[in-house]
Amino acid sequence: MHWLTPLFIVAVGGGAVLDLWLAQRQASAVARHRADVPAPFADAVSPAEHHKAADYTLAKVRVGRLGTLLDALLTLALTLGGGIAAVDALWRHTQLSQPWLGLLVIASVALVIQLVNLPLSLYRTFGLEARFGFNRTSWTLYFADLAKGLALAVVIGAPLLAALLLLMERAGRWWWLWGFALWLAVTFLMTWAWPAFIAPLFNRFAPLPDAALKARIEALLARCGFASKGVFVVDNSRRSTHGNAYFTGIGRNKRIVFFDTLLERLAAPEVEAVLAHELGHFRLHHVRKRLLLSMLLAFLALALLGWLSRQNSFYAALGVPVPSTHTALLLFLLVVPAFTFFITPLAALWSRLHEFEADAFATRYASAGELATALVKLHRDNASTLTPDPVYAAFYYSHPPPLTRITRLRAAAATAS
Repeated sequence: MHWLTPLFIVAVGGGAVLDLWLAQRQASAVARHRADVPAPFADAVSPAEHHKAADYTLAKVRVGRLGTLLDALLTLALTLGGGIAAVDALWRHTQLSQPWLGLLVIASVALVIQLVNLPLSLYRTFGLEARFGFNRTSWTLYFADLAKGLALAVVIGAPLLAALLLLMERAGRWWWLWGFALWLAVTFLMTWAWPAFIAPLFNRFAPLPDAALKARIEALLARCGFASKGVFVVDNSRRSTHGNAYFTGIGRNKRIVFFDTLLERLAAPEVEAVLAHELGHFRLHHVRKRLLLSMLLAFLALALLGWLSRQNSFYAALGVPVPSTHTALLLFLLVVPAFTFFITPLAALWSRLHEFEADAFATRYASAGELATALVKLHRDNASTLTPDPVYAAFYYSHPPPLTRITRLRAAAATAS
């Protein structure tokens, strides 16, 4: 047995056990505090709303456990269980050459993964989210989104995957450098094109209709030195009652986007404060830093794939008897997440630090008190738990726990006044 085989089993199994243990901690903490609204939220969150947030979190934890077990079993079935090898052997009977053989094998495995995960996805949308009053997605809209995603995968993803497979097949030992150049080009192109050409396929984006709020936002943008293609409202209410705001795009194609559900709940000063926070990510170069990190990680990942794809033991250790470029790519995409899962807390910590920095930026250009009030409303209306387990939060949370964050903002507001 090759050393990679037991190491991979330990990584998959250990990751699943760790995730289940963290989920149990989260469930215990939320259930323990279900009856007690934290004091800083007592004036804005009723006991009934706090109970709903706890029950919603516990329900998500239960579904998450099923997802964890399903992912672990599917990963092992496709690799050591011979799933990829069986699909590869089936398509080899067609005598197709690359990249067509690789495209069909990868598409078939992707379809299997999609079908296996479909029941849980349907339950999350039409069971869990509907039970707590958040889902507004119709069955027609759900499957329309699924069909559009599949069409984009065929129209955009298939040619790119074919190009990568041809590079792996014909560009020699250093193919991964050309692959990295391709990844860079596609990343920048998609980031530029997403807001104007792809996102509108799924949602309707309209200019902000509130003239007074628009003027307030434009004044904030001027103070922060931010130029964009406009402020838009997206019809997220067709799918969910959850609210959010973000900005997207690069260069002159940047857009600021508010969920219509967010604008329904927040007053103008609160919207301004939330936007100031989002602008903080841009002005403090968080987006650029994350992009640079993703570039570095992509470079290292492709270099590792370039080396592994030449090792026959890599295939044999993971249940694939016939080495090929497409099975190397499939194995890599399934194996690497099993190991990178354990660095999740580092990524979460970095993200939380960015959130604190963006909050501090927002307090310089808008009201810290209004931002705190807006966040309380968002946590309440999204039924986000106010009492997470600290270990779970440290491992997974990309945003600071609500109590910590709100306390900081209210202290900043008190100092400012």
